[in-house]
Amino acid sequence: MPDAPYYKPDLALVHHRGFGFHADACAPGILGHLAPVLERGGTVLELGCGSGLLTRHLVDAGHRVIATDASPAMVELAAATVPDADVRRLTLPDDPLPGADAVVAVGHVLNYLPDTAAIERALIATCAALRPGGVLAIDLCDPRYGEVRDGDRPVGFATDDWALVTVFSRPAPDAFRRSMTVFTREDDGRYRRDEEVHDNVYLPTAQVPPLLARHGVDATLGTSFGSETLPEGLMTVIGTRR
Repeated sequence: MPDAPYYKPDLALVHHRGFGFHADACAPGILGHLAPVLERGGTVLELGCGSGLLTRHLVDAGHRVIATDASPAMVELAAATVPDADVRRLTLPDDPLPGADAVVAVGHVLNYLPDTAAIERALIATCAALRPGGVLAIDLCDPRYGEVRDGDRPVGFATDDWALVTVFSRPAPDAFRRSMTVFTREDDGRYRRDEEVHDNVYLPTAQVPPLLARHGVDATLGTSFGSETLPEGLMTVIGTRR
């Protein structure tokens, strides 16, 4: 399996150290939706687990978790962060998904897929993986996400050990691009530089509940998993397998 184009080791480590706030904010609401799964001792499948930041919340709450990601660097970090989870490499939309009583994902994981057809295939595979009564809780970027950020200025973050500069652009009406330059400090004090370009494709989220319904999952759109405030255009999809 070739390496994934996103989250190579340097950026994966920077994301782990400095960008856990989204998982932390979403965790309470997601855990609330998963309460019936915990009660019956079901298994949670996490897509795009990254370095295990949400996984840690799930495991600490008592869930059995299969945590998956396409990035080898993220899988390695997640296995170290949450050794009591079952961490696996898995690339959507074609790798088979294990059966589960819940499927969760934060960080608009499916929007990293190359086109809307791939996103739809991943959603259909997710429906098939859910057992009857299973819970779906994911977030997706609507085209509005890119519209409100069109023309955003570059942003930078820095600590003593790393720095990150991100430049935003819209290469197509249904896409959003982040060009990132990451600097990480080596043992000798010098900084190593790497670059990644992250493309996200937007699926109009109004299309998602009808698509899921055709495959056995009744779902609704929202603007949060619970009480957190998500960025404009980032929508939640909460559903149950019939």
